[in-house]
Amino acid sequence: MKTPDKPILEGHGLTKHFTANRGFLQRAAAPVRAVDDVSLTVRRGETLALVGESGSGKSTLGRLLLNLLEPTAGDVIYEGRNLGNLSAQELRKVRQDLQIIFQDPFASLNPRMNVQRIVGEPIWLHDAAARSEREDRVAELLRTVGLAPEHAERYPHEFSGGQRQRIGIARALASRPKLLLGDEPVSALDVSVQAQVVNLLEDLKQQFGLTLVIVAHGLAVIRHMSDRVAVMYLGEIVELAPVDALFEQPLHPYTQALIDSVPVSHPKDRRERQVLGGDMPSPSAPPPGCRFHTRCPHARPLCRENQPVFERLPDDRQVACHFWREIASAGSGSPIVVTPSTAFSQRLALFKARQSTLTEPHP
Repeated sequence: MKTPDKPILEGHGLTKHFTANRGFLQRAAAPVRAVDDVSLTVRRGETLALVGESGSGKSTLGRLLLNLLEPTAGDVIYEGRNLGNLSAQELRKVRQDLQIIFQDPFASLNPRMNVQRIVGEPIWLHDAAARSEREDRVAELLRTVGLAPEHAERYPHEFSGGQRQRIGIARALASRPKLLLGDEPVSALDVSVQAQVVNLLEDLKQQFGLTLVIVAHGLAVIRHMSDRVAVMYLGEIVELAPVDALFEQPLHPYTQALIDSVPVSHPKDRRERQVLGGDMPSPSAPPPGCRFHTRCPHARPLCRENQPVFERLPDDRQVACHFWREIASAGSGSPIVVTPSTAFSQRLALFKARQSTLTEPHP
C-alpha cells in the first residue's frame, strides 16, 4: 500500500545513554548505550515497525520519538516543531496527538479506577468537556474498540487480557491522536487474541486516519500490518525497507537471521534454519566497528575496525553493512553457517568420545 511521503515525525541523531547510580566508594559504571545516533522519519498515514531482539533499543527509541524520554543527544521533530524546544504548555498540547499503547495491559491500567475514569481521564485533561459529554464519549470509544458501554463501571481485574488491551487502546484514542505508538501491543496476549487486536488496530487506522509505529519482535505480526520495517541491533538501525522487499530479499545478515527464525507452519516449507551463535554484546561496552560482527558469519577484518555507513539504496531501502552486495549476490536465502567456538568444539569432542565408549561392545 502506497503511503504519502510527507513525514509527520522525525528523529535526528537520537541517542540515549542510561547511567547507573553507584555507591560513594564504587567505581562509576559505564553508561548503557540503549540508542546510538539513530535517524529516521515516520510518514503520515503509514505503519512503521521497529523490530529486533530484546535489548536492541527499539522500545527506548519509541519512547524517544514520543518525548517520553529525554534524549542524551539528538532532536525529535513533530510536524515541523522541535519537541525539545517546546514549553510545558505547548508540549501538553502536542501530547494529544502522540499517544502510546503499552505492552502489559494490566500494569498500564490503574486497578483503583474503573473504565469510565481510565478512558475519560484524557478527555478531562485535554478537552475540559462536561461530565455528561465525557460519559457519552467513553461509551462511544468502548463501542469502537469492541466493548459494551456497560463495561464502563467495571475495574481492570474484571476483564481478560485482550479486553484490557482494548481498554488501553480506547484510552489512547480518547484525545483524538494523530499518531499511535504500540509498544509490543500483542506480545503479552494469547495467540488466539493477538489477531483480533491487530485487526482492530488496522481498522482504527483506516477509520481515524492514524499513523502507527509498532514496536515488536514477532515478525509474523509485522508483515501482516506494516508498510516499512526498521531493524535494530544493539542501539542502531541496521536495515530499513518496505515490508515486502525486506521479507523477500533481506540484505543485512542480522535481518536474514531474524526472518529465518520465524516458525514455518507447513512441513514442506521447512528448511535448514539460520542460527546465530553467541549472545548480543553488552550495550555498556558495544564492540568496535560493526556491532554485529561478533555474531556475523560473514565478518571480516574490516567489520571489526570500521563502522559501516547507513547506505541509501533505490526502492526506498537503507542498509548498514560493508558486504551486503556480496551477501545478496550469493543468495540471501542461503543458510548462515556459524563457526562453533573453541569451547563448544571441545565439549562436543568429549561428548562424542564418551558416547563411543558407551556404545563399544564389551569383551
